[in-house]
Formats: sequence, C-alpha cells, structure tokens
Amino acid sequence: MMYSQMQPLSMKELDYIADSISNEEMLSKLCAAAAAVSQNFEIEQAMLEHIRAHEHHLHQLTDSLRQHQMAAPTPNH
Repeated sequence: MMYSQMQPLSMKELDYIADSISNEEMLSKLCAAAAAVSQNFEIEQAMLEHIRAHEHHLHQLTDSLRQHQMAAPTPNH
C-alpha cells in the first residue's frame, strides 16, 4: 500500500497496536526468563527463537505506526 492511499488509524486501531506492542514485549521477557532457567538445550533454543519472533513482531508494529504517521490527521490550532 502506498503512503498516499493510507488512511489515518482510528483510536481503536491505535489502542490495539499499543496492546499488541505491550503483549509482544511481555512475551519476549517471559521467553528470556524461561531460556535463562532452562536446563534443556532444546527448550532454551526454542525460547530464543520465540524471542526473535516477538522482536520481529515489535519491529513490524512500530514500522506500521511510522508509515501511518504521515497519514495521521494534524490538530487544527
């Protein structure tokens, strides 16, 4: 989708993205804690893979916000 075709995000969409960012951060921290205490190499590696996936999701969410920033309505002062 091109910038000129993007519509501003609604407050509901922004709230959903904010919640998703918080959830991805929490899941990443939980996976890091599990990897740190795991005595099983396979479990530790799986948790590290999940951390990378959650970091990728965070990157996608923040990139999406940056792309929509240009389409955001400006206050009329």
